[in-house]
Amino acid sequence: MLLFIPAFLLIMYGYALNFDVKHLGLAVFDQEKSQGSRDFTERFLLAEYFDLKRFVESDRDIDRLMGEGAIQVALVIPPDFSRSLLAGRQTAIQVIINGEETTIAGTAAGYVSAIAQGYSPSILIQPLDLHPRIWFNPELKSARFLVPGLMAFVLMITVVISTAFSVVREREKGSIEQLMVSPLNPVELVVGKTIPYVLISLVSAHFVLLFGRVLFGVTIKGNYGYLLAGMVLFLTGGLGVGLLISTVARTQQVAFMIAIITTMLPTFVLSGFVFPIRNMPVVIQAITFIIPARYFLAILRGIMLKGAGLNALWSQMAFLVAFAALALGLSSMRLGKILKKGGIS
Repeated sequence: MLLFIPAFLLIMYGYALNFDVKHLGLAVFDQEKSQGSRDFTERFLLAEYFDLKRFVESDRDIDRLMGEGAIQVALVIPPDFSRSLLAGRQTAIQVIINGEETTIAGTAAGYVSAIAQGYSPSILIQPLDLHPRIWFNPELKSARFLVPGLMAFVLMITVVISTAFSVVREREKGSIEQLMVSPLNPVELVVGKTIPYVLISLVSAHFVLLFGRVLFGVTIKGNYGYLLAGMVLFLTGGLGVGLLISTVARTQQVAFMIAIITTMLPTFVLSGFVFPIRNMPVVIQAITFIIPARYFLAILRGIMLKGAGLNALWSQMAFLVAFAALALGLSSMRLGKILKKGGIS
């Protein structure tokens, strides 16, 4: 552990921690479709700050893409864009920015303003008239961005660590023999050990929601039932991981270390909680796809901040279902092997 942990920390923080704001998803609603409007759009693609995702044909497309998290910035070019510039009149450009991540939203607004100001003198002296509009978090309050992330971070760590001690503690104290002579099969044992922790964790999660609302004004804009379903799936998967660790580790100290390594660092660094995944190297981005907190965080922010529905979150829900089933299945198999070694078939 002493040799592995420092190297692991160095690799994780060295590659994943990146405060640069780059590769923001951009959608363009070009109502003019002229050479001038295309030239203006291309200015946003010269640097690595924006990645053009698609041209849209209506405001509804912007609503949908922003709600799904496919884009962070939308540019709306009016029908008289080029004519107004050539006539020497100011032109209003609407910029819609996802305010879900406060630091990124502020930086994106600065990028857009700088590009617009840099484009304008090539045609006339008078600058463009920019009207940025921040969605989902208009006041750019950090709490609305941090509270859902903290909820995923705290729940993942607590549920895994709490259950990581369950089986290994009985093995250390010798009470595992009582499980061996019980008529319960491994699946029933796993379910029995999981249900109490799920209920306790749900109570803890609702305390976090309550404190977030009372102290920071963070409310649930979407469907509470979807949020509750996401919580149950995430907590069940986390508890399955904890039980799996408990069946692998020989001592509580080792179980604790494994639980910390597999939950705290990945959830904090690789879930998108603090550091945007799109800014990470491609290899690290690929690793994030196996981090369950990434999907739970998308569900939390989608429902709490955007009011998104199941049509925008079904893929995240599906992954959590698969994650919970895999974690519980592996922990049941491991527990079954332990019981068989004790002489119980």
